[in-house]
Amino acid sequence: MIREDRRERERQPERPKQRRPRRRRRRRNPQAIPVLIALALILLVGGVMVGKMLYEKYSPSKEMADANEYFNLSDSQEMAVLFNEEMLEDKAIFVDGRVYLHVETVYQHLNSRFYWDAAENLYLYSLPTELVSVGVGSSEYTVARAKQSEDYVILRTDGSEAYVALDFVKKYTKFTYEFWEAPNHVQIFTEFGDKDVVTARKSTEVRYKAGIKSPILTKIEKGSTMYVLEEPEEIEEWTRVLTKDGYIGYVRDKRISAATKETLAEPEFEEPEYTSITRDHTINLAWHQVTNMDANEQLLNRIADTKGLTVISPTWFSIADTDGNISSLASQSYVNYAHQQGLEVWGLVDNFKDGVSTYETLSKSSSRGHLVNQLVSYAIQYGLDGINVDFEMITEDTGRAFIQFIRELSIMCRINGIVLSVDNYVPTASSRQYYRAEQGVFADYVIIMGYDEHYAGSEEAGSVASYGFVEEGIQKTLEEVPKEKVINAIPFYTRFWRTDGDGNVSSEALGMNSADQKAKNNEIEPTWDEETRQYYIELEYEGSIYQMWMEEERSIEEKLKLIRQYELAGVASWRLGFERPSIWDVILKYVN
Repeated sequence: MIREDRRERERQPERPKQRRPRRRRRRRNPQAIPVLIALALILLVGGVMVGKMLYEKYSPSKEMADANEYFNLSDSQEMAVLFNEEMLEDKAIFVDGRVYLHVETVYQHLNSRFYWDAAENLYLYSLPTELVSVGVGSSEYTVARAKQSEDYVILRTDGSEAYVALDFVKKYTKFTYEFWEAPNHVQIFTEFGDKDVVTARKSTEVRYKAGIKSPILTKIEKGSTMYVLEEPEEIEEWTRVLTKDGYIGYVRDKRISAATKETLAEPEFEEPEYTSITRDHTINLAWHQVTNMDANEQLLNRIADTKGLTVISPTWFSIADTDGNISSLASQSYVNYAHQQGLEVWGLVDNFKDGVSTYETLSKSSSRGHLVNQLVSYAIQYGLDGINVDFEMITEDTGRAFIQFIRELSIMCRINGIVLSVDNYVPTASSRQYYRAEQGVFADYVIIMGYDEHYAGSEEAGSVASYGFVEEGIQKTLEEVPKEKVINAIPFYTRFWRTDGDGNVSSEALGMNSADQKAKNNEIEPTWDEETRQYYIELEYEGSIYQMWMEEERSIEEKLKLIRQYELAGVASWRLGFERPSIWDVILKYVN
């Protein structure tokens, strides 16, 4: 059966094979090929450009900053100055392998005790008992007139500008410095102790500004440390730094460690000791106004009723001319009698002569030195115990010369055992040129003239020495001068004021008894004013207003309480002859 079926199948005719349909070949368009190539190129170029743009946008710049431009250097001799954590506008100069700072840079930033005499081309420094003097273009200098020398030129000038070798300044000043050439810059440190530092985790760059596109100032090796600087506004991902090779810029936070402390060691330096002559008792000084030789004969009468007085200061000396000569009213018999009464004599020198410029006198070392020598010579000749300097109306441009005069006078006084005291206004912004802090170093006593709150030329009537005015003068002086050197001066006088109907103000100075008599003559009972802590009178007469803030026992005691409260060295009084005898009983309570 199976075989029959197979045969049957074998007899069946074969089916023809079916043909697959042929695909038609598309004709290629030869014009499309260039278009495709162009599109591909556009895409390729675009991709490259986008990639380049992205790379340029997000990759750090490798541009190096122009170092001379960064340091603002105009020639090969000029040198930038980095002072602690800032770059100064002032420039140094680099000559013969040494750094020279401008004398004003030294004054402003390193040591204001150096004094530049532009008139006589001298550079001076005052030690406790010696004056150091340097001339221009020399390696020699004098210390108390003895010659010494260095192996370099100490002082150079360029036109009207003067530059001093940094190594010479370092002899008298505590600081460290390091310098680099090409580009020329010097790093000076005067602040020492612990400082914040960061360490480079890997080699990196410090940039001019906080940004990867900012030019590179300097490259930092792995492990290098940098000082961290304060930034006014916090900048994310960047830290402002000072590198150890003297660049201030920015470094990326991810390239540095967290801040740690590093100690910047102080250099070895011994500060000179400016000793002072002090008394073991409270100073009770009174000024004696002497206008001619005959006035010296009044000493006996002037001190007859005083109690507890320790010092008398006669107004004997005055600058006579700009060469430093002085006029003198000194009297040997006066000194002898004062000493017999147990009083010290501190001769006063003033600058009150009309037509004599204090600036011209003090700004030249020759005339200033002559003035010092004359004063000390007179003090030795007459056996004076001290010199009292009363230079008033010192102008801003005279200030530096004035304090240099005090320094140089203090040297001679210290050598000869002469007490040096200096009179000062109550501190205000207009009297900062008196340099009270420096007086506190060189002078033995700094005296506050705690009066003239309102004076002869005032545009309005007022107290000569109100309580608040006196206290403020003491407080501000103590901010600069040690209390054991401060003496506060009180007035024995007041002013009787007249303000007319047009607002014109005039006054006359009156002693205590004369002021009392003025009130009695006008039948006015003084009333106590708690604000000024003085008795006050006021009256109107014929269209004018008359006023007086009186100085007497009660008001004087209020001022003496301040002297005790602030533990001052003593009291001074202007002037003998204005007081009444009972005042001395009040003063005596506070000086012994």
